[in-house]
Amino acid sequence: MPWVRVWLHFVWSTKNRHPYLTDEIRTKVFAHIRENARVKGIYIDFINGWVDHVHCLISLGTDQTIEKIIQLIKGESSFWINKNKLTKAKFEWQDEYFVVSVNEGSLDRVRNYISKQEEHHKNVSFDEEFENFLLRAGFQKFKDRGTLG
Repeated sequence: MPWVRVWLHFVWSTKNRHPYLTDEIRTKVFAHIRENARVKGIYIDFINGWVDHVHCLISLGTDQTIEKIIQLIKGESSFWINKNKLTKAKFEWQDEYFVVSVNEGSLDRVRNYISKQEEHHKNVSFDEEFENFLLRAGFQKFKDRGTLG
């Protein structure tokens, strides 16, 4: 039996950063995501977010890929939200997402950060937060330069 411990911090947003995840439904959605993940063998250590996005700290299993995890979580949860009519308009998640590995020694710091999303977003927008994630992780956004030739 393999022993694997790979931690990933997932972040994704609602379509067009629309504030669908109001106080009224956010905890229901997060509870459903956690339960659905459990049933599918995805270990969510911590989940929280704000009106327009979600943070999950996930331990990757030996037979799981990032793509499959995000597909199972986002796809099923948007279906569930729409089926239960939790939002007035059709609910969708943004296609893009952010995932970064987490060092074992940083788990408590990441959990603490995820737990304080409401407080954090009183001062920082999700767009600013996302840009900071990309910069700290060393990602670069490239502008379309057109075709060469």
